[in-house]
Amino acid sequence: MAKIAIYGAGGVGGYFGGRLAEAGHDVTFIARGEHLTALQRDGLKVTSIAGDFTVAPVNATPLPSEVGPVDYVIVAVKAWQVAEAAEAMHPMLGQDTLVVPLENGVEAADHLARIIGRQHVIGGLCGILAWREAPGHIRHAGVDPFIRIGELDKHPSERVQQLKAILDGANGVSAEVVDDIHVAIWSKFLFICAMSGIGSITRAPIGVTRALPDTRQVIEDILSEIYQVARAKGIALPSNAITRAMAFIDSLPEKSTASMQRDIMQGLPSELDAQNGAVVRLGIEYSVDTPVNRVIHAALLPQEMHARGVEAGPSH
Repeated sequence: MAKIAIYGAGGVGGYFGGRLAEAGHDVTFIARGEHLTALQRDGLKVTSIAGDFTVAPVNATPLPSEVGPVDYVIVAVKAWQVAEAAEAMHPMLGQDTLVVPLENGVEAADHLARIIGRQHVIGGLCGILAWREAPGHIRHAGVDPFIRIGELDKHPSERVQQLKAILDGANGVSAEVVDDIHVAIWSKFLFICAMSGIGSITRAPIGVTRALPDTRQVIEDILSEIYQVARAKGIALPSNAITRAMAFIDSLPEKSTASMQRDIMQGLPSELDAQNGAVVRLGIEYSVDTPVNRVIHAALLPQEMHARGVEAGPSH
């Protein structure tokens, strides 16, 4: 039995943490607000296309200091909350604690490594269409859930294999150790950033935007810009990466929306800076033009600033 902390109990953390708890591991959720209250009072309810289940009672707390050292920390907060989580998780870090980020962006592992030490961090990503339906209730609506992990320096390691075995032992979870975790992270970033960007500016589900020729072209343009930035950064994406990303987008349920899109449509702070904003930022750093991502980022920035309580002043 492993001792595991799930930092963030939304769709990703709630589903995978729930499955690990269901498998008998000592799982503690770091959560807050009404969701925390519901978890502590009623346990965790997961409605899933892979089979509904409930975990009760649930270990949940807002304070990492109440948890103590754990074997693994799975970081499942929004990308813009990673640095804050890294600063707060120190009480949960023992000498051999392994920290795995499952964020949508491409910078989470670097943020964690800078704050808690690179020796604690491996690369990770997940695939799942899930969200918090209500306090204490997660809905998994699409995609067979998977987690991919790997050492940041790409070397094979026993600790990664041990984590894979733990994940594989949970129902409704598939785990894979990849040779180059950076390629895997950017491959996911391709489709999730394109899906987030087009969904956020159109407010339409992917079934609509992939079917209309004009919006489909925008999706392909977003993918092309991300691919060019990744290659300029030295990420060895395969030549068919765009085709594969588009095929995955075409395979999604018609009503699928990205979490960034849902946050923006609800007027909440979003991962705009970590997704389309990151493409623009890294494009500047590596001298790659990213006009489509730049327009998407600029078009959504006023609402993002408002959601964060930041008011833009006049430019001179």
